[in-house]
This record gives sequence, C-alpha cells and structure tokens, in this order.
Amino acid sequence: MASSSTNNFDDFDKMLDERFDQVYDQAFDHIVSAHAARQQARKPRKKRVYIERDREDGHDRLWNDYFSEDATYPPPLFRRRYRMNKALFMRITDRLSNEILFFQQRRDATGRFALSAIQKCTAAIRMMAYGCAADALDEYLRLSETTAMQCLVNFVEGVINLFGDEYLRRPTPEDLQRLLDIGELRGFPGMIGSIDCMHWEWKNCPTAWKGQYTRGSGNPTIVLEAVASHDLWI
Repeated sequence: MASSSTNNFDDFDKMLDERFDQVYDQAFDHIVSAHAARQQARKPRKKRVYIERDREDGHDRLWNDYFSEDATYPPPLFRRRYRMNKALFMRITDRLSNEILFFQQRRDATGRFALSAIQKCTAAIRMMAYGCAADALDEYLRLSETTAMQCLVNFVEGVINLFGDEYLRRPTPEDLQRLLDIGELRGFPGMIGSIDCMHWEWKNCPTAWKGQYTRGSGNPTIVLEAVASHDLWI
C-alpha cells in the first residue's frame, strides 16, 4: 500500500515537471518571437549627416571682411550690417567671450578650434538686424542652423545679464537732467532721447481682444517702443 502511494506521488511529480517545462518553453518562445517582431518593426536609426563646414575658413573670411586693419568693407558698411560701430561690437564680444562659457573658443576632441566669438556674435546680430532665418547664415559664417539658434539665445541672455544693469534700466533723475542738458546744447530743448516703435505680431492674442489690436494686415500686433539716448553706442 505504501509502495503504491509512493509511485503515485512520483508519477504526479513527473507530470508536474513535464507540464512546467512545457509552459516555460511556450512562454520563452513567445517572448523571443515578440522581441524579434519588435526588432523587425523598428525603423532603422538614421545616422546624423556630418558636414565639414571648414569653420576656420569662415572665421578668416569674416575677419578679413570686417575686422582686419585693411578690411574689405569700410566702417559705414559695418555700421549698416551690424547696426552698431565696430568698437561697440568688439566690446560686447569681448565681455561675452570672457564671462560666458558658450562664447569662449575652445578646442574639440581632435584639437581643432571651435567657432570663434565673432562668428557666434555675428550670427546673432545678423539674425536680429535682418530678420533672416538661422539656416541662411551657414554658407558665409560656416555654422549650422541649430548652432545659429543657440548663438542667438545665448547672445540675448548674455547682453541682458552683462549690460542690463547699465543700459536696460530706468533713467535716474541725474540721467534725465544730463540728457536734457545735452539735448538743449544740440538744439533740441526738452528732448530726452529718440524714440522708435514697431508692431510685433501677437500670436496668442485672445479672440475677444483681436479687433483692438488689428490693423490693415489682419493680424493682431503689439506696439513695442524703445527710447535711446545719443550715447548708447559709445
């Protein structure tokens, strides 16, 4: 009787082991098949296209065009294309390259110099001065669209952080009096500074307000005003 019970338990254990192996094999085969299907369905990873832009040549050409002693383009054209004189541009560029890591020219892993500070600052200035697309700067300045956008963002943030306290502030009573005195000497009594304005498209204007901010163009705009004294560029 005891021997018969033992044989029954052995047969039952053997049956459980076989059933477990069968379930395990089925589950394993299912996992392997599902993984293979996902691998086949997955799109092949696209390799990033590398373009050798010869950034050193871009720096040399820019330097010879505007910054060398016998530059190709005279100061009036520099003032027109940079919206400032060369001395002010170099002052801004020097401060940015000395105090902001993004504008410091370093070597890459191969030992080559990266883009220079004047290339990066010129990219930002050109985008603001002409309202051109970032991709339009590639052929002359030798930098990609993504890098040009980074130049613009870092340039704006750097100018605000480094020069905001001096130039982007409300005038003090002493400042106002000094500007009034200078204006009177120049034949403009009562004049504090010259003002300019532009209409900036308001993309997210509330529908209920659209009629109040729309002119002939049909798009709502906000008027941005800026007042500058004569010595801003000095």
